[in-house]
Amino acid sequence: MKNNKNAAPHYQKIVFWSDEDECFIGQCPALFLGGVHGDDEFSVYKDLSRVVEEHLTFLRSDGKDMPASDRHSYSGTLTLRIKPEIHRALALRASATGDSLTGIIERTLQQSLT
Repeated sequence: MKNNKNAAPHYQKIVFWSDEDECFIGQCPALFLGGVHGDDEFSVYKDLSRVVEEHLTFLRSDGKDMPASDRHSYSGTLTLRIKPEIHRALALRASATGDSLTGIIERTLQQSLT
C-alpha cells in the first residue's frame, strides 16, 4: 500500500471481550501484535484507532511502505477436514431435520461468533 495519509480505515480493527483478562482487547493484526485494552468497548476502539494512526504516522515518517491492507474478499467456500465420525453425525442430523450439512455447519459457526 502506498504511503496514503488516509490509510487507517483500510485496516481491520478488532475489539473483543477477554474472559481471561477481564477486559476488552483491541487489535489491528495487519499492523502490529498486541494492542490496547480497557473496561469500555468504545473507549478501546477509540484508543485502538489512535494507536493505528500513530503507527502509520511512524511508518510514513520513517519512509517505510504501509503493510498490505487486510481487506480482501472471501469466496464463501471453505474446505474443512474433520473426523469421519463427526462428519457422519452432522450428516445424520441434517438428514433427520431436513436440513443441509452446509446449513448446520454455517449456523453452528455463526453461533460461535456471537
